[in-house]
Amino acid sequence: MNYAGRMNSFIFKGKNVFDAIAAYRKMNGITHLEFNYPEHIEGYDLEEIKKAMGPLKVNGFAVRWRNDWKNGDLTNPDPVLRKKAIDMVKDACDICRSLGGSVITLWLENDGFDYSFQMDYVTGWNQIVEAMREICDYAPDMKISIEYKPFEERNFALMDSSGMTLLMVNAIDRPNIGVTFDFCHMLMKRDNPSYGLALAASQGKLFGLHMNDGYSQQDSGLIFGSIHHAQSLEFVYYLRKYNYDGVVFFDTFPIREAAEPETQANIDSFEKYLAIVDDLGVDKIDEIVAKRDGISAQKLIMSMIR
Repeated sequence: MNYAGRMNSFIFKGKNVFDAIAAYRKMNGITHLEFNYPEHIEGYDLEEIKKAMGPLKVNGFAVRWRNDWKNGDLTNPDPVLRKKAIDMVKDACDICRSLGGSVITLWLENDGFDYSFQMDYVTGWNQIVEAMREICDYAPDMKISIEYKPFEERNFALMDSSGMTLLMVNAIDRPNIGVTFDFCHMLMKRDNPSYGLALAASQGKLFGLHMNDGYSQQDSGLIFGSIHHAQSLEFVYYLRKYNYDGVVFFDTFPIREAAEPETQANIDSFEKYLAIVDDLGVDKIDEIVAKRDGISAQKLIMSMIR
């Protein structure tokens, strides 16, 4: 499996991008890098980044609209800011490609609403469709991936669930549009993570993963598999079932923990879940799932406790 860690796990502790890259190069299991754009790229020399990467590869960029876009990213009512938001994604595509990356992740953090009567929902929806089509057509060689989150920064996000995001993907109707699922975001929505995963993967639209865990009330960013054992196992089973070969990005928040061992704990946890699923085998698990029987499912879960 391919793994990437979160740059900000190091940067928020006083390090810089080069420090994070150096740490990931020493880590057992990290194969790829993920950058936020523009914050992890602006002010850095791209050739120096390439040199620092060594054998690591770039998976992609996550575009971050800040400050000026509090009233909307791709739905901003100011046409100048909306165009600038779209142009930022195009720039991210070009720079990401130059570093060897292929995935642009778009969390539309400000595209939502806080009050009734604050937004015309159909207008907002159509603005996202139009913007995404423009971006997809600009960079047909790049995977453009929507990451949903039900709330935060807005009280209600327009892209708030697996179903709504897949509906948007269908509306955009481009071969290079897909989804990135964040495990914690799915828990916040009370989505069953594996349900959305199975639908997206079976349609060839699963472009990325942000793995973590939490208690569902907030975006906790805890170590993968630390809370939801059964749901984590089921998630990994569906990744194997649909032959996911992309990057597993650990979007976790080591606030009190040191960044290096916390990232390694994520990798070790994910590898453990993979080993359990692989030991039983997808075909064997398929047989139990096909029964649609709760007792059989519980016996399976108990057999997976190692």
